[in-house]
Amino acid sequence: MVGANPVEGILCFLLTVAWWLLLIRAVVSLILAFGRRGAPPSGPLRTAHDLLIDVTEPVLRPLRRIVPPAGMLDLSILVAFVIILVLQIAICG
Repeated sequence: MVGANPVEGILCFLLTVAWWLLLIRAVVSLILAFGRRGAPPSGPLRTAHDLLIDVTEPVLRPLRRIVPPAGMLDLSILVAFVIILVLQIAICG
């Protein structure tokens, strides 16, 4: 039951934020892969892109050591989504 324990509420919120950040990273990655080449050159978009990478990379880097790449696809992000989903079900109900 969400809200009964403040720690559970905070964990649920953090898991939701992590899920959204990973989703945004996946979408940006697809846009950069199929749309234009490379990261945004400079300015606020570059800063936002770098921040997104800095925040999500500590979660994805250890998973990349375990999950082998499937060609050009980075499956570590999919594994991270599954882990977050399992944690949300276990903690948030």
